[in-house]
Amino acid sequence: MSLVIVGSLAFDSIETPTARRVRIVGGSGSYCALAASFFTRPKVVGVVGRDFPTETLNFFRRRGIDLKGVEVRPGKTFFWEGRYGADPNLRTTIRTELNVFKDYRPRLPESYRRPDIVFLANIDPDLQEDILNQAGNPRLVAMDTIELWIKTKRRALLDVLRRVDVFFCNDQEAQMLGGEINIVKSGRALLEKGPRWVVVKKGEHGVLVVGRDRSFCLPGHPTEIVTDPTGAGDCFAGGFLGSLDRTGRADERSIRRATAFGSVMASFAIEDFGIERFKRLKQKDVEERFLVFKKLVRF
Repeated sequence: MSLVIVGSLAFDSIETPTARRVRIVGGSGSYCALAASFFTRPKVVGVVGRDFPTETLNFFRRRGIDLKGVEVRPGKTFFWEGRYGADPNLRTTIRTELNVFKDYRPRLPESYRRPDIVFLANIDPDLQEDILNQAGNPRLVAMDTIELWIKTKRRALLDVLRRVDVFFCNDQEAQMLGGEINIVKSGRALLEKGPRWVVVKKGEHGVLVVGRDRSFCLPGHPTEIVTDPTGAGDCFAGGFLGSLDRTGRADERSIRRATAFGSVMASFAIEDFGIERFKRLKQKDVEERFLVFKKLVRF
């Protein structure tokens, strides 16, 4: 199968009530690809500066991640700095530096241009549209977004949404785009704009999946200690799409299973800062936690 991920590879500086980390590796593309690599061999499209660590790129390659779509340009890598308070679901952005991402327009290598699945991470909707125009006719298109693009490029975002099968968002984004306070109603309103599935990520409270024929929800995997929630949503998407790529199906049963794997991968991501948890994560850890999660939600 073939999963192409278009997103950022970045440096993050993160402050929580108990610790601070400076210029650690992050980015939507990094998190999503690492989570997906436990299910398939994802291809990544993005850009980094010459300051991005070679050892990290080599780690990605050891995880089976294809980096032919990652450009290395003169200059500095995208940088984000944020702070979390006592509630890990809330964060404050302190600083964002686009650096080499500022004038970047993603180009798919020839070997990426007939993917089964494309994931458009939370980048500019104009770039998302351009990627879809390069990607031929994928079996499944998934996208994410952020409040910034909803506020500043709503029309362009809705144009992309018409071409999407799975839309990932959080509560607030669903309300802003769906126009309803009730999340279920907003999810159904979003289905009318194009997607077959709307996946509303609710942090520690789990996920609501709204489909055209039926909907369901799953809890988050119980976690007492949250070290760094920064990449949880992107790791959820990576586990979700990696699972679909591995099975080669996107029926309701596969979507339910993918949702569970998404929750499992997100639960690993928050256990350490940045991508550190993935450096010691084993395949058996993923399978064991999935089985525990299945028992948790069975009734």
